[in-house]
Amino acid sequence: MPITQQAKTAITAAALIAAILSSSACSYSTKDEPPKVNSVTPAGTFAGSYYEKNSITDKEGKYWIPLKPAAASIGYRMKDDTSSGGYTKLGYTDVMYMLRPDSSQVFSLGQKLTLPEVPIRRDGQIYITPTSLSKLLQTEVGWNPSTGEINIAAPSDREAGVNTATGDAAKPFRIQSVSNVDTGELVAYAKKFLGVPYDFGAGPYEETKRFDCSSFTRYVFKKFGVDLPRLAKDQDNIGRRVSRSELEPGDLIFFTVPGRFESDAVPGHVGIYIGDGKFIHTWGDPGVQISELDTGYWSNVIIHMQRVL
Repeated sequence: MPITQQAKTAITAAALIAAILSSSACSYSTKDEPPKVNSVTPAGTFAGSYYEKNSITDKEGKYWIPLKPAAASIGYRMKDDTSSGGYTKLGYTDVMYMLRPDSSQVFSLGQKLTLPEVPIRRDGQIYITPTSLSKLLQTEVGWNPSTGEINIAAPSDREAGVNTATGDAAKPFRIQSVSNVDTGELVAYAKKFLGVPYDFGAGPYEETKRFDCSSFTRYVFKKFGVDLPRLAKDQDNIGRRVSRSELEPGDLIFFTVPGRFESDAVPGHVGIYIGDGKFIHTWGDPGVQISELDTGYWSNVIIHMQRVL
């Protein structure tokens, strides 16, 4: 049977896609091509690009790179816990990825995964292969051992559990009936922590006397019998959406981190609305603070508001 022009076009497109995908484990550039600040991966997504001068090649010919500059190239913080059994944590305002040297088991966007090569510690740094880094971040990683160029695509919203097709559709799930919570008391309680230092990936407040954005909201709500998940992206799945005009004290407000993900629909920060156009949250210095919601930086990066009470 003769092949139609439409079928020929589909075959050609499939062959092109296959060729592109087959190159994703290789270099994104030639030896003479300088890295780009905003590189593009074979799949067409934007990537952080940098030169790595401290890479190593083991006896088996595997290429290893330090984890910290790789994470920094896409804007992530890294907290390396060298204590016995401690996890190294990566993320933005929340911890999104955790791993330990000499263990193939990692946590990535709430999932437990097994890496193909086990991260190692060498000269005080954690080293990882690009293939393992790709699996940890659930994104594309390209590299050129000849030049040291590394390209890491912005982590995809698909792996973070965001359904972009539904947009801001209301989520009816409620964790429990807590209608008797006095939101005024909740706001007053949250304000007691003004000035408490911010610490990325903060441990339990009782031990560290520090918060990150989602551990703060979780700690405040737990006082009133509401057990929120640990991460902002998971807290976003609790309760129901409300509009700005419906916003009430005690509602959670989620913010995007522009350019951090393939879609700006992924929450990178969370705070608690306290009324009068203000919200309380923790972010850098001076730690727990009150900010304006409708003016300034935060007004431009709101994703949505969520009611859990």
